Amino acid sequence: MKRTDLEQVITLDAAITGLEKRAYWEGIYRRYALGARGEKRWFLVATAGGKVVGFVIGEVRDWEFGSPPCGWLFTIDVDPHARQSRIGTRLLAALMDALRAAGVRKLRTMLAHDNTLIHSFFRSQGMMAAPLLPMEMDV
Repeated sequence: MKRTDLEQVITLDAAITGLEKRAYWEGIYRRYALGARGEKRWFLVATAGGKVVGFVIGEVRDWEFGSPPCGWLFTIDVDPHARQSRIGTRLLAALMDALRAAGVRKLRTMLAHDNTLIHSFFRSQGMMAAPLLPMEMDV
């Protein structure tokens, strides 16, 4: 991830989610791209023809919920026009390579129950339900 990619990431995310979240992405860039030097954090982009067509963000988290260090995938997104070209698969593989090099053997993520697109993608990559149960409440 380079600073020059950020505008395209913001545009791609807004096209997919319908929300322009510039301040959010600026913070993510600072934490996962700029702050990643020497840290176990990754913000990777896929490009085609000089255009960002996908991205993935993840990091190693240590000992949360009693779990040994493991990888967490925070987001993965691919331009809808490029989804059949295995970009998501290659981005996920690159993140998993980085996690293995960092010494972790487990990757986790969370997703909305009704997000069938990403659920199908994760299942096609070999992910399955984890032994953790996400919980929430209004504050």
